[in-house]
Formats: sequence, structure tokens, C-alpha cells
Amino acid sequence: MTRHSALIVFLLLLQPAFGPAQESTPERTGHPAKYNVVWDSPSKDYTGSMPIGNGEIGLNVWVEETGDLLFYIGRTDSWDDNGRLLKVGRVRISIDPRAESPLKTFMQTLSLADGTITVRFGEGEREVKMRLWVDANHPLIHLEVESKQVTRAIASIELWRTSRFVLPSLEVSDAMMGQKAEDNQPAKVTVEPDSVLTHQRGRIGWFHHNMKSVGPEISAQIQGLQGFKRPDPLLHRTFGAVITATGPERFDDTHLCSSSSKRHLFTISVLTKHPAKPGEWLKAVDDAMAKAGRIPAATLRKSHERWWEAFWQRSWINVTFPGVQGTDDSGDVYTVSRAYALQRFINACAGRGEYPIKFNGSIFTVPFPERPGDADYRQWGPGYWWQNTRLPYISMCASGDYDLLQPLFRMYGRELMPLFKYRTRLYLNHGGAFIPECIFFWGEVFSETYGWTPFEQRIDKLQESGWHKWEWVSGPELVWMMLDYYECTLDQKFLREMVLPTAREILTFFDQQYGTDENGKLIMHPSQACETWWDCTNPMPELSGLHAVVERLLSLPETKTSARERTFWLTLRAKLPDIPTRIVNGAAMLAPAAQFTQKRNVENPELYAVFPFRLVASEKPNRDLGVKAFQSREDRGNFGWRQDDIFAAYLGLADTAREYVLGRAKNKNAGSRFPAFWGPNYDWVPDQDHGSVLLKTLQAMIMQSDGRKIYLFPAWPKEWNVDFKLHAPLNTVVEGTFSNGVAKVLKVTPRSRTKDIVLVPGN
Repeated sequence: MTRHSALIVFLLLLQPAFGPAQESTPERTGHPAKYNVVWDSPSKDYTGSMPIGNGEIGLNVWVEETGDLLFYIGRTDSWDDNGRLLKVGRVRISIDPRAESPLKTFMQTLSLADGTITVRFGEGEREVKMRLWVDANHPLIHLEVESKQVTRAIASIELWRTSRFVLPSLEVSDAMMGQKAEDNQPAKVTVEPDSVLTHQRGRIGWFHHNMKSVGPEISAQIQGLQGFKRPDPLLHRTFGAVITATGPERFDDTHLCSSSSKRHLFTISVLTKHPAKPGEWLKAVDDAMAKAGRIPAATLRKSHERWWEAFWQRSWINVTFPGVQGTDDSGDVYTVSRAYALQRFINACAGRGEYPIKFNGSIFTVPFPERPGDADYRQWGPGYWWQNTRLPYISMCASGDYDLLQPLFRMYGRELMPLFKYRTRLYLNHGGAFIPECIFFWGEVFSETYGWTPFEQRIDKLQESGWHKWEWVSGPELVWMMLDYYECTLDQKFLREMVLPTAREILTFFDQQYGTDENGKLIMHPSQACETWWDCTNPMPELSGLHAVVERLLSLPETKTSARERTFWLTLRAKLPDIPTRIVNGAAMLAPAAQFTQKRNVENPELYAVFPFRLVASEKPNRDLGVKAFQSREDRGNFGWRQDDIFAAYLGLADTAREYVLGRAKNKNAGSRFPAFWGPNYDWVPDQDHGSVLLKTLQAMIMQSDGRKIYLFPAWPKEWNVDFKLHAPLNTVVEGTFSNGVAKVLKVTPRSRTKDIVLVPGN
């Protein structure tokens, strides 16, 4: 009996467990409050900050020992004239009279259920309470202050970009990295100052206006893309904030006092407009505040709470230990569960903006020893690496966070696709589109990566850097993720307008880029397997991606596709060589490529057939090819962007997956107080790849899908209990538990999908 047929038999034996639970299960919740972060002492500085946000605006919040509340403000679209993603600024709130020192009965709480930070300190008449939240539906920050006695509350603008200064060093993806000045010294990058609003009535504010643009025009000329016309993405971009208060008294241009009272309310509007002159930006701020001002404050708050309630109701994973609560093992699984909830919260706080989540810090960077006083610094710079960028998004279909996926699809699939097609024709003289691994948000390859030799002087028009010159798996992966989204949502418009057009360009590129051998099979050379193997033929990542994508496209209903499309897919499928394997010590296993030399990095590209492309998985007869490759991999680890945890889960290696995900959950940044600020690992703090791999691993340990089949607990350790709600293809939601070794499916929506669920035994 095969492993697959054994699973089906096991399902049939357990089938009665599905019936009564479906009828009687009460409404269930994700209980996010159990993962609230609570501190009973103030923080010494920004290293003790908590994150909150609304998807496009994010705050790093902390309280100093003086009782002052401080927060950095970030946005997903606050790009300066050098193409660096800047903080908008920093705000301090002080209470007069000052709190007793040291602070008494201090409590700071991050409430996940409603995306709010509350602070309480002082006793008796000296007690002060604060409530801070970023409006889920408007570009507004709300701060409420209550005190037992009459007080004044002062908001102060604290800027560090107060005059022009030159960056002491450049990062890999900085626009001028690698350029030489006339004296043959490295080019200097100047950061322009912010501007403070002057002579305002009853409010204060500031903005950053890009009066120049450094990078896009130069890189377009060097890379031969000046013929592709589009607006400058940086010039005249303006972002900033305006602070208002109840009974405002303006001290000066950077200080605003709320009149003496027992209750104070500050509202901060944080906005980006591009292109816009400062006056146009300020009018947009006024309009946004006026729009929100027409809504009663209680209604704003209620709408905010409803958004977060709906978010936490979409899905959850709560891991518990069957032993005595409070034991070391109980603490371990709580750490895993909390890490899952907190990372998903962080994604929601930064995932609904104009641009994808930055893997190297998101919008929650703070100054670090490498660049003291500079909250804008992030290792690796402002650019997007596809392999890193995709990781925060790989878990979002299973969690039902479909809205958070839109920035990724919008930038890569819609806004930049015309440039990808143009560049492919220009560089390679054929159709389709390749997506470079490393790009600025406006689509051009990093300056240092492409090189500074002008396009016209080159024979080889591709980038000079070998690190990802022939690495083109980003295209198949993007289509694969779009197919995941479509299969889960059955959004027909998305299929027509995004999936099929993107697939056409990506597949056309590979079809026309490579020739064929005497058997009519593609010879994918030159190529590389991720950044690790540089001289390859038929690399596993791209080849397994093509196999997986074509099969999924062919499985679409014929009524949803055209005859011409299906003919093309069938023709391409016939050209694809088999996925590469090799023999090591007598054992057959997956290989990085059919031929591979020149190892340069520490990835495991041979396992891309396992994840993301799932050609080899725990329920498939070829599972052992993946297991042997996993056991024989040269580079190992469960931190940063390493995907070993996910590989183990997809191969059904429950003990390994448990060990890895637990170690990952415990591996926070030592210099940060917040328990889900990871890193720097390979990248920066907070490392979004580290936490995002944890999300996907836990999901895959509980549920994996293949076509219509939904496999439950394929890599779940028998030592852990879990309660979950996750999303699956065909608009399906599954709720269930694993308790003391017994798996139960409590609810399947729609019920008709119950027959497609397979409970996997043996873990």
C-alpha cells in the first residue's frame, strides 16, 4: 500500500468524527489577548519599543523613566530623494506636572485584539493613563491621555534630519553605490533636512520634500532604459505629519500643548503625496483630517476595533502543551504560539501600504550601534531582493490575509511588468519578461549590481554582478503565489487580469530564452541555482517552478482559459526536462541542477522542488528524493531567511520541524526588548524573513494542500496540542484541534469540502 492510499484509508476510518462537530461547534475565536506584551517597567530608550500600525503607518513606541511617551513614525512610501525609505519623524509626549521618579505602578500593554498600546503609571492623584492607536481606516494616530488631577500634555517634534549631511557609508542597494566621483573617490550621498511648518494656528507639523531625485534618471541612462517613459518616482515626493490637540496652545513651531484638563486628545495625520509641492501636501493633510473629523470619535474607534476583530477572526494557531501548565515545555510552546501571533500582527501593521514589506526592518527600524542616532539606517539598503521580499507573503493565503498580499502583486505584477517586458526585449531581443532578483521599487536593477559601464558600451547587456545574473526564479514564484491566491479566493477578475497575463509573460521568457537539445528539451544554460551555484544547466528552482506552474495552469477549467493559452502550455510542458536528481553514496536525491559548479552561497536550491513548488512532498511517492536531499544538504540553520524549517514540514519530518520552529521562536534580537524583533541574522532588525518562515512552517506542519486534497497534521509532533483555523483552496476554511494525540476536524466551510480532507497519521 502506498503512503497516499494509506492516508485515504485512515481518513475513511475517522470519517464519523466530522459529523456531529460540524453541527454543534460554537463560535470560536483566536484569543489574541493571551499573547499581549506587557511590561511593568519603562524602557531606557528606543531599543525598548513596541510596534503598532495600520498597514501603512507604523510606530515604535516606548516610555522613558521620566514618564514621557515617545514614538518613531514610519510609512511604507516615505522614500527620500536618494530612494531610501525614511522614518517620517519622532514625537514626544510629556505630562506637566512630571510623574514621580522612579515611576510607580508602571504598566505598558500591547493589546493585539484592537491594535492599541496602553500605558498607566503613578498612584492616587498622580495616576496617568494613555491610549495610543493608529487608525485602521484613516492615516491618523490617536493619543488619549487621562489623569486624576488637572495636567497639561505637551507634544514635541524631535527631528534628526535638521541640516544636510553626508552618509558615512553606503549599502549594497543605495542608488549611488559603486559610483566614483571625479577624484576617483566613492560618490557621496547627501541627506536633505526636513522642514518644520511655521506660523500654524493650533497645530504643529513637519514634512520632507524631495526637491531632487538621485538615482532613477542616472540608472535609467546607465542601464539603457531612458526610452521607457514614466514619471520620476522620487522627485517632488512629499511626506510628513501634522499634530493637533484639544484646546491647543502652540508654544513654538515644534511644541504644542493641550490645555489644562484631566483629559487630552492628540491627533496626528501622517501622509505621503507624490508628486506634490508642500502646499499641495498640506492641503491633502487638511482634507484627510476634515474627512475623519466628520466622523464621531466613538465611531472611528469602533470601526478601528472592528477591523482588528475581523483580522483575528480570519485565522489562528494556538499551540499548547498537554502536560502541566507552567512547566518548561509549556513555556516553549507558548513562545512558539506568541511568536506566530506577534509576527502576523507586525505584518498587518505594515502590509497594507503602497509598497511591499521591507524584509530588512519593515517600517520598524530604530537606531543601532552601527549608525547611532540614525533611525533610517538599514543594512542592505532600500532595495528589494525577491527571495527575501516574498517570505513575508508566503503564509498569507493560509491565514486568510488576502488584503496584505496586494502590495506585492501590485508592484511586481502590474506596475513594473511593462518595464520587465521592455527590458527583456531590449537586453535579450525576445518576448516575455524576466524579473531580476534585485530591484529598486521603480524597477531598475541596483546600480552596483548592474555596474556603472554604460549600456551602449556593453556587449552583454545584463548586469555585471554574478550573484544573481542568471537567477530568474522570481517569475515562476510570482505566478505560483498568484495561483495560490486565485485557488483560495476563486477571484475570476484576478485570474483574468493578473494571473494569466503574468504567466504568459514569464513562461514566454523561458520558452524563448533557451534553445533545445536533440530531444526537443530546453537546455537552460547559462543559468544559476539561487545565489549558491553560479555555473549551471537546468537549475532546480526555475525548472521545478516551470513544471509546477504549467501543471497548475493546465488544471484550470477550460472555460477560464483560451485554446491558444492551453496549446502554449502543453507545448512548453513537452519541452521541459525532468527535474534534476543525483546519486550520493548510493542514494538518489534532488540536485541543485543537472550540472552545477562554482558554489558561492549557503542556500539549498535543490529543495525548491519541495518548497515553494511542492513537486516533492510528504504524501507523494517521490518523498524520499526530498528527504535524502534534506539530510544531505551542505548548509543548515533555522534563522533568518533559511527555509530548512519549511522544507522539514513539507517533507513530513515532524520532529525536525518542531525543533527548528521552536529554536526560531526563541531567537530574538538581544538588543531589542520586544519579543518578536528578530535579527539581524543575514539582514537587519527586525528581520521580517526570520518571523515569516516561522509563520509558514507552523501552517505547513498543520495543513498542506495539493489540488483538491487538504492534508491535516502532515508534520505535527504528537507532543504538542493545537487549536487552529486556516484557509485552503476553493474558498475553504478549516478549523480543528490536535489534543493528546487525537486529531479532530471541528468545522469545514463549505461542508462539501469535508470529503477532501485527509488526516495524516503517524506523527
